Amino acid sequence: MTEQSEAPTVATTAAPTAAAAEELAARSLGLAGAVNARDLGGYRTADGRVLRTGVALRSDGLHRLTEPDLAVFATLGVRHVVDLRSLDEVREAGPDRVPGLPVADISAVELSDRPLRVSAAGPDGITLHHLPVFAADYDIYVALRDALAERDPARQHALLGEGRAGQIMMGLYRWFVTDPLARDRFATVLRLLASSDGPPVLFHCTAGKDRTGWTAALLLTALGVDRTTVYEDYLLTNVRSAAIIEHIVDSFGTRGLMEDPSLLLPLFRADRDYLAAAFAEVEAGWGSFAAFWQDGLGLDDAVLTGLRKNLLGDAGR
Repeated sequence: MTEQSEAPTVATTAAPTAAAAEELAARSLGLAGAVNARDLGGYRTADGRVLRTGVALRSDGLHRLTEPDLAVFATLGVRHVVDLRSLDEVREAGPDRVPGLPVADISAVELSDRPLRVSAAGPDGITLHHLPVFAADYDIYVALRDALAERDPARQHALLGEGRAGQIMMGLYRWFVTDPLARDRFATVLRLLASSDGPPVLFHCTAGKDRTGWTAALLLTALGVDRTTVYEDYLLTNVRSAAIIEHIVDSFGTRGLMEDPSLLLPLFRADRDYLAAAFAEVEAGWGSFAAFWQDGLGLDDAVLTGLRKNLLGDAGR
């Protein structure tokens, strides 16, 4: 496993450059109802190998897929979908829409507070895994609900203002690393990607930003992708989700739910400092990513070998 050096700290939530936006468009899975669905393929590792396209896919929730989206999704050849949303998120937004799986079966799996899965009939059928990852102390959906319920500008500012929303997010990303159950859920996704019957795998949460972003960061780092590229992939969320975020924030203002809806932006946007907090926690607790891989995630060289075999093409390709 290649150790990655930390890039200089630059606090930003800004969207990537125009070139990065063009790359995002090329990576898009073309799902109108999942605007942050994209392919991790094409990234190059330190030893010159390239992540294959169509094998490791990251996304926001699949509950808004349209009928045309379902046809597009079916062409992707996905064998496994991993939903990292909490039970409350599924209740609020609705279960995934996955071609080949009955809605009732999906609901039975996702409306559970423990890991479950459901598979379509036949050896080539798709499997949906529900691996809920949520932190009671850093639940951004609870923070959002509380802020909107109050409708009191002073209380909303006390909850989210003066950098407090950002601190909630920083705490969440540290929790990704320190909580044993969270580590186990992320490790499960990585094992699935490494298994002989795993890829193509699509993993997602609600916005495809935090839990999905950390899963992608773990995967890319393990494969030897440089840290700068890992951050760039993480921040592409701000390009893909910009229009939705603007619409949501504006609606909270026009509907009179918040006097200053910009207080919510730290909850909705990817920020380099959030991901940096998770990597810093890895260093603080384990000293290196390699040690975290083994002792924190409980993964061994066999999983890494499986990832490289399943996901990487030859050098120069």
